[in-house]
Amino acid sequence: MSQRYKRILEKVRGGKASTVVLTLLPILFFLVSLFIGRYQISPDTVILTLISKILPMLHSHNIPKQIEITIIQVRLPRAIAAALVGATLALSGTSFQALFRNPLVSSQILGVASGAGFGAALALLLSGDLVIVQISAFGFGIAAVAISYAISKIHKETPVLTLVLAGMVVGALFSSLTSLVKYVADPYERLPSIVFWLMGSLSGVSFKELSWSFIPMIASCIILVMIRWRMNALSLGEEEAKALGVDVEKMRMLVISCCTLMTSAAVAIAGVVGWVGLVIPHVCRMLVGPDHKILVPASISIGAAYILAVDSLARAASTVEIPLGVLTAIIGAPFFFYLLRRERLGWRWK
Repeated sequence: MSQRYKRILEKVRGGKASTVVLTLLPILFFLVSLFIGRYQISPDTVILTLISKILPMLHSHNIPKQIEITIIQVRLPRAIAAALVGATLALSGTSFQALFRNPLVSSQILGVASGAGFGAALALLLSGDLVIVQISAFGFGIAAVAISYAISKIHKETPVLTLVLAGMVVGALFSSLTSLVKYVADPYERLPSIVFWLMGSLSGVSFKELSWSFIPMIASCIILVMIRWRMNALSLGEEEAKALGVDVEKMRMLVISCCTLMTSAAVAIAGVVGWVGLVIPHVCRMLVGPDHKILVPASISIGAAYILAVDSLARAASTVEIPLGVLTAIIGAPFFFYLLRRERLGWRWK
């Protein structure tokens, strides 16, 4: 990393510039996502439509009804879902990396994505109703983490290594069950929808689907933001955290519960979207430093902006929508390798 680049980062970290950028970045990409789609809509039309919904007395009759429906009922819930999914997956990754003190940990470490994927695949096989699919994905995601935690409770306390290994075992189990569901699914009616859902997509998201997942995602985010100072203690290790007065077992359970709720809800809405919880925390740590007081809000902001940008690209890059999980993997894998090379495989905990 060049000295000039380091000086720029030092000026940005913790300063007013970082606050302004982190606030404006997701707002900018949120508005851009409303402009972009199969049918391009001008920025002034989008802004006038949003203003007319917030302030009905300023309603403009010059906006065609079809355009208004496209913005309010199709693109707006999709943009909100993209922001929520990106923010929660990135925040889960940041929280788990602090909890497990491992830079390779992501939001899917305890098997939540595999469990949610199996739940969705099973619901698509048996029912196909979107609401049932999302509820099943949410429930099985939580169940997967609960099983992992129960397995790890061999002793009175929960060793981190045992918890991670239990999560890997449970994740592998649910992945194999998902493969079994795909094997027995009808190859013409059920299998395509299962495969497409597992690749990740925000198509078809409406305010109805957001209404039930909004509360656990926002509530978990608020809790993790409130305890972000204690994540600094957790990232130092168990003994150091206990010496600083942190109840490690209770804090670990709280972080795992919040991250599980967020990730399960995100997977239920968007399908399996990988690499977000792994790459975004590294990007944020490189930009704002390792202090979770700033790192947690940065993860929320940059994670939301990232998925908003990727989803806009998925809609605009081709006449056929590209699955969201495919794009995040194509972008995330080489970019993560670039970050590792740039940081020389270093990892700053302090």
